[in-house]
Amino acid sequence: MGVNIEKVFGENVFDDSVMKVRLPKNDFETVKKLMHEGGEITEDLADVVAQAMKEWALEKGATHYTHVFQPYVVSVGAEKHDSFASVPVDGKIENTFTGEELLRGEPDASSFPSGGLRETCSARGYTAWDITSPVYIKEDTLCIPTAFCSYTGESLDTKTPLLKAMHAVSKQGVRLMRLFGNEVTNRIYSYVGPEQEYFLVDREKYLKRPDLIYSGRTLFGAKPPKGQEMDDQYFGSIPPRVKAFMEDLNTKLWKLGITAKTQHCEVAPGQFEIAPIFSISNVALDNNLLVMDLLKKTARAHGMICLLHEKPFDGMNGSGKHNNWSLTTDDGINLFKPGKEPENNKLFQLVLACTMAAVDTHAVLLRLAASNTGNDHRLGANEAPPAIISMYLGDQVGDVVSQIIKNGKAESSISSGEIDFGIKKLPKLEKDPTDRNRTSPFAFTGNRFEFRMVASSNSIGDVNTVLNVMMAEQFEKAVAALEGAEDFDKAVEEYIAKLMKEHARIVFNGNGYSEEWPKEAEKRGLPNCRSIVDAIPTLLDESTVEMYGKFGVLSKEELEARKEILFEQYAGVRNIEALTMVDMANKMIIPAAVKYTKKLADTVLTVKEAGVDATVQTEMLSDVSVRLAEMKKAVKELEDITQKAADIENTQAAAIAYKDEVMPAMAALRKPADELEVIMPKEEWPMPTYGDLVFEI
Repeated sequence: MGVNIEKVFGENVFDDSVMKVRLPKNDFETVKKLMHEGGEITEDLADVVAQAMKEWALEKGATHYTHVFQPYVVSVGAEKHDSFASVPVDGKIENTFTGEELLRGEPDASSFPSGGLRETCSARGYTAWDITSPVYIKEDTLCIPTAFCSYTGESLDTKTPLLKAMHAVSKQGVRLMRLFGNEVTNRIYSYVGPEQEYFLVDREKYLKRPDLIYSGRTLFGAKPPKGQEMDDQYFGSIPPRVKAFMEDLNTKLWKLGITAKTQHCEVAPGQFEIAPIFSISNVALDNNLLVMDLLKKTARAHGMICLLHEKPFDGMNGSGKHNNWSLTTDDGINLFKPGKEPENNKLFQLVLACTMAAVDTHAVLLRLAASNTGNDHRLGANEAPPAIISMYLGDQVGDVVSQIIKNGKAESSISSGEIDFGIKKLPKLEKDPTDRNRTSPFAFTGNRFEFRMVASSNSIGDVNTVLNVMMAEQFEKAVAALEGAEDFDKAVEEYIAKLMKEHARIVFNGNGYSEEWPKEAEKRGLPNCRSIVDAIPTLLDESTVEMYGKFGVLSKEELEARKEILFEQYAGVRNIEALTMVDMANKMIIPAAVKYTKKLADTVLTVKEAGVDATVQTEMLSDVSVRLAEMKKAVKELEDITQKAADIENTQAAAIAYKDEVMPAMAALRKPADELEVIMPKEEWPMPTYGDLVFEI
């Protein structure tokens, strides 16, 4: 029997409806004002809210509270749980929770990645309550969304820069609205709807794959006879076991106020997707971390493992997190909505021109913010966009832009029309004015941009920080250019045309998978960072440092720290993968192959002794032995190359060594191993195959 969504939705969230009942009226109004307008939260007010939260949480069965925060590059978040129980007095314990405990926590700031901002001996850090993101109960614990910084004030998380970027785009966006005579808009909201792709595998099979356990992806594995080439998994019937998992997951998410809306089978076997309704960016960030956490925990409860790695299986679709992003005013104007006459909508045209300029100017920064080590395996094929940043605008908006570039303004726009199935019993459908381009990393989809490049296991904090601060930068430039113009209409028209002409190279409506596109992109001067290692240095580009510094999002020192963290992370991930391959080769694959060669050798001798031709058996023995020798040699080479890379002290040099030397050595080891899997009997192979993992759930 299905769950009544209306009844359970938000039941574990300390939301407006709960606060309205449990807080004094004046305090409730003050909290609402702080949520929307900002301001200082007094300790007296915090005490009142904390008391109400505690009582509500205890009624829900909670025993602990925690500040939930998001250390940089730690995608699943962090928690330290404290009991409500106070110090015993006369043998009795009371449950307490103060305003100070609500407002501030003190986690260890030296054990998380800090890029040199914190030393081991300098451990103190602070978490601060994010009043704009709802408090909730999960697993008998009151969870308080927070921002995280060091004792000296540097941001150590993904949320703090996002909140600053959201403030920046709101402030500059309001200034832009004033130019158009809008005196009503008081703030601009950044909204995100992050679609989440993932794989499910049987837990028992997973536990027999050390590569999945240690690295989240298969480091060995031959292509099965059937993969995704028939496209028969996409939107297919959901397997019963997975359906039960999804129902359980949805109920948990709905209780936490997360608007889980869409679920379906993806293109690859064993791959699925879940998508929420849009929410404000920092809330979407918190919610997406909860989604990832609950995907993993709920899968385990159903005897499965959820894989969030960007490329768990070679030769099949990778998993991404499509970041559907928009900007909307507090009085309901979507800045990315063309309207019925986009050729006459100067506000939309200006915002679009600013977006083109922003994406073109900060293409490598966007590439970096959307990526991690795993994304290097995913980008470029199998439903993932290429590593080249470009914008898809579609027929209608693309035509408007073309007119402006050619003539200085647009005179008309392509109408949407309708689709007639030619069957009277079926309705005629209104046709969208633009098609969808699944090969574009940054595609316009009618009233928002879908950034398809984002890595599935990444936090969405970084990418939305970049999106918002780059728009703040362009809005500020537009205001500086247009403010005080004698003829505003003419000035804005000229400015739109100027930006669109200067940044026309970023628009590409064609097939991003085609062989011609990288060549065309190179002619246009568009960067092609095939690895995250190539993109990391952009954090210290003059344009990046200036933009982040101007809007107070990140200092140069904080950017330097993030650069170090990312290089360290890349090297660390690759080192784990290389060592795992060596371990699996030495302890699983080579021993299995040796054992099989003995069986073959015994068979050859037996057949020959029987006076029968043993050519086939001898060839089989030779095939296995040749690949066994190749594996043994490749293992030794990988060990040596990995050790050399690990000995490099400079983080950037180490990351480059892992990319350019260790990765090819890993591929050299995988080749003969995968060939052995193909020629050895299934019962002799020491681990579950791709077919076992992706089809048997």
